[in-house]
Amino acid sequence: MYTVLMSVDELRALQSGAQRFMIFDCSFELTQPAAGAQQYAQTHIAGAIYADLNGALSALHMPEVGGHAASGGRHPLPSRERFATWLSSIGFANDMQAVVYDRNGANYCGRLWWMLKWAGHDAVAVLDGGLQAWQAAGGSVGSGDEPAHVQSIFLLSEPKARLVDTATVEQRLGRPEQTLIDARATPRFRGEVEPLDPIAGHIPGALNRPFVQNIGPDGKFKPAELLRAELTALLGQRDPATVVHHCGSGVSALPNMLAMEIAGLGGSALYAGSWSEWCSDPARPVAQG
Repeated sequence: MYTVLMSVDELRALQSGAQRFMIFDCSFELTQPAAGAQQYAQTHIAGAIYADLNGALSALHMPEVGGHAASGGRHPLPSRERFATWLSSIGFANDMQAVVYDRNGANYCGRLWWMLKWAGHDAVAVLDGGLQAWQAAGGSVGSGDEPAHVQSIFLLSEPKARLVDTATVEQRLGRPEQTLIDARATPRFRGEVEPLDPIAGHIPGALNRPFVQNIGPDGKFKPAELLRAELTALLGQRDPATVVHHCGSGVSALPNMLAMEIAGLGGSALYAGSWSEWCSDPARPVAQG
């Protein structure tokens, strides 16, 4: 079972083995929401299913099953029940290994990695290097739509990932039991620019680690030892278990969480509403600089 990262060679071995699996292409572009589906239609790993951030992985356009959205922000999390309904509709089952990738430096596939953990499914891994690594190694690709899978019944179980809401973040602001890490680019964190949300700045006390810092020149996650050194330097004396990851809308925060898992510093949580939910209430404090 693969639970964090998977190499191209490991995916090839999985494809030739007896283990049931499903591959998900999570490619997306925030400023061009239709681009990811178009890129998938042009080229994707053979057999992969497309997982659209604005569709399957957010509660933006579909009615909720079993309750309200699980978070606010620009990409509100769907309820676990609605997510399980989607997984069942595409044929994903509890006995399958999930492999997720994108062509965007692991910016978007981490969302599905985390959501499957949140649904209680541990067998999910990010393909290190994404589509580019697969193509560079001569992996088989497809285009257009893939054949439909027979519908399954995906059963939710105890979450294997922690979700934190705005009230909790606000209550623990400035206290040692919470360490906020913001994955947005430094100019956005400082409040110098804000291309997406109505207010610029960051949550007071948050540390800044842009998610791109986790990826090496080869397009893959940096080695575990290097990630551990960088993250330990960022945290100082803070306990890794107190870390709550966030970004603009709960998507690009996940490469930081993945990096902590790779580095052996697991146990952190996700504030999925992130800056877009935090700044939606002008009464909440904002820091700049």
